[in-house]
Amino acid sequence: MTAEKYTVETVTWVKTWVPHKLFSFRTTRSPGFRFAPGQFARLGIERQDPDAEDGSGQRIVWRAYSIVSAPYDDFLEFFSIVVPGGEFTSALEHLREGDRIYVDKTSFGFLTTAAFPAGKDLWMLASGTGLAPFVSVLQDLEVWETYDHLIVVHSVRTPQELVYRDVIEGLRNHEVFGDFCRGRPDKLIYLPSVTREKVEGAMSDRITTLIANGELERRAGVTLDPARSRVMLCGNPDMVSDLRKLLAERGFGTSRRGKPGNLAVENYW
Repeated sequence: MTAEKYTVETVTWVKTWVPHKLFSFRTTRSPGFRFAPGQFARLGIERQDPDAEDGSGQRIVWRAYSIVSAPYDDFLEFFSIVVPGGEFTSALEHLREGDRIYVDKTSFGFLTTAAFPAGKDLWMLASGTGLAPFVSVLQDLEVWETYDHLIVVHSVRTPQELVYRDVIEGLRNHEVFGDFCRGRPDKLIYLPSVTREKVEGAMSDRITTLIANGELERRAGVTLDPARSRVMLCGNPDMVSDLRKLLAERGFGTSRRGKPGNLAVENYW
């Protein structure tokens, strides 16, 4: 990738959620970088490469990362898992404030509410770091104005992985979004699920199981109805594939030419 296609940004904040496993970080943001809530950016970091074509001894490795921050923030925030031995995340894990990182000038992805016509209930189903784009979506005023219910389901293995929980639940008292929740405790519904430990107040199965046995709808108090529900999926590829099949049996599908859908899925793995 040539230099005119990316900007050089600076890391301004790093937060470790689970040591050597989960962390978030922020970078400066070019004034020209635009994105819709739910989209992802391509990030680059320098790695040693004695065979680099330009003779610098360095090359830039690129990976796709969903954007956590809101379109109106003056920074970009990302959420990452550390892949043992991974060429990118093993280096990314050691980022510190002041380090530089490359950001492609173009945003990507179709995991946005523009992927389908508006409905009444917006379901955001995530596993692991797949929660990232939904934190951004929840900071979109139009989403709060459009949907009756915003339902976030986050499936993880351990309670320590329930990151951004305080951020999501804190939206009920947000100076802007909190207005939509006054007198409407079911406007924002956050449903965590921890599969390897029992946690009070959390479910304990994979999302596919929770849909199949009806527990997810019981907990939400909202029905997964193709006529009024809009569903967004992000997370482990196997989970996404299994959910697509399960939801297809219930009348959910992505938009196609001439046929509006009610399901949005990201495919950048």
